[in-house]
Amino acid sequence: MQVVVHRLIESPLLTLFVVAAAGYLLGRIRIAGVHLGVAAVLFCGLAVGALDQRLALPELVPLFGLVLFVYMLGLSSGATFFASLRRKGLRDSGVALTAVLVSAGVALAVGAVLGLPAERMAGLFAGALTNTPALAAVVEQLEGTAEAARNAPIIAYSLAYPLGVIGALVAVLLARWLGRAAPAEERRPEPLQNATVRVTQAEACEGTGKELLARHGLALAVSRLRRAGQLRVFDGQDERLELGDELVLVGPAAELARAFSIIGPRLEEPLELDRRVLDFRRIAVSSAKCAGRTLGELDLHGRFGATVTRIRRGDVELVATDELALELGDRVRVVAPRERLAQVSQFFGDSYRALGEIDVVSVGLGICLGLLLGQVAVPLPGDAHFSLGNAGGPLIVGLVLGRLGRTGPMVWNLPYDANQTLRQLGLVLFLAGVGTRSGHAFLSTLQSGHALPLLAAGLAITLSAAMVSVLVGRALGIPTERLSGVVAAAHTQPAALAFAVDKAGGDGPNAGYASAFPIATIAKIIAAQLLLSLAR
Repeated sequence: MQVVVHRLIESPLLTLFVVAAAGYLLGRIRIAGVHLGVAAVLFCGLAVGALDQRLALPELVPLFGLVLFVYMLGLSSGATFFASLRRKGLRDSGVALTAVLVSAGVALAVGAVLGLPAERMAGLFAGALTNTPALAAVVEQLEGTAEAARNAPIIAYSLAYPLGVIGALVAVLLARWLGRAAPAEERRPEPLQNATVRVTQAEACEGTGKELLARHGLALAVSRLRRAGQLRVFDGQDERLELGDELVLVGPAAELARAFSIIGPRLEEPLELDRRVLDFRRIAVSSAKCAGRTLGELDLHGRFGATVTRIRRGDVELVATDELALELGDRVRVVAPRERLAQVSQFFGDSYRALGEIDVVSVGLGICLGLLLGQVAVPLPGDAHFSLGNAGGPLIVGLVLGRLGRTGPMVWNLPYDANQTLRQLGLVLFLAGVGTRSGHAFLSTLQSGHALPLLAAGLAITLSAAMVSVLVGRALGIPTERLSGVVAAAHTQPAALAFAVDKAGGDGPNAGYASAFPIATIAKIIAAQLLLSLAR
């Protein structure tokens, strides 16, 4: 064992990959149908770090991982977050904010009962709610004080953090156990289908095709039109339907069934099988000129006499609409005259090699802006101040840039696959780094004989946040999958989010996490610094 430890001490890079690989293997083990997933990397890091203090990975490892993770999360969630503010985001953020405020009150109470120093109580709060930015803010506030005071919040954090992760995972399970079914709009979208219909309803001929779909709220795309035996691409913007027209509709089965009653009966002959004049192809969007622009802005019908019927983004297929903005990595299904397909393919790029190349300029500039925002100090009463730190700043900038999509020639969003890969890499680096750096202090505190009161205090803070977020979210009727994401956000716990996503059948956890995480992070940064000031 000494030989192994010595070898790991000599090679931090080897230590990092040992922790990551062992964590992934441990995370796959299922007990009663439950597995830790990527969260197991943290516990492997704690075990390795406990072997020898010198096995702690450099501070840059978890910091780089944290910044990378939150920035990528912001980019991918920006559009969802700002859209949710008009619907459910304020509710989700309110749940997370309530949980943070209650847990801060519990921290103040248990600190007073146990007679804990302010530094240790603030560290317990940050660790119990697994929030590294809050700990960083506390340590920054203690600059210039004695070394024992600066170390106190770090030790308390390392002691409370593992229980905080476990508490967040239990809270997600509790949210699923007490939850309710998600409404249709939050479930994974249904597979898209084609259907050929004949126009027999006079009402369908009133206005253009786009106006018809909007009037009845039909989430469908129309690809082909056959009129008087002539087959061509349908132009929904200006085209008026006529009785006897035959159309190819694309959408979920439920929407197609509605369309039959509004437009006309379904035909047995599928027009999409006639590829003599029109053909279709799935094309990858790799051109920066197309990314961040809506299909309406691209005007494919005017350029090529073509149309997009569906878009595959990740594992989800979306109905194409004029208002939908494309992202790098999207795969669009295009219907066009056979002789124009090559031009359309060139227009979109259709290069998987280009999609594998990350735009380092946009990523680097975005993260720089986030780090600069995180360094802005906001004054508080009593000569105190707070800042968003290295997690809050990149997160907020990522959300804004993800919402913008592009600024002039600069495309901020990354291809879906690249974003997921970088996000996963950041999460592994963060968990491995925090685990190895906390392992020795965690073991030392356990062996000191003073750990039990601190463990109890940290557990009380964790459970208060967990119970409040679950019960309040349940009382407000938040669907199960979305609530599990909100609960993970209340703990600002990416491992709990990964656990929730693994258990979910849709994108609800990511949506809930994205809508509540920014408020929860900012609230904890402020609350930890206020706890430090109030208790001193």
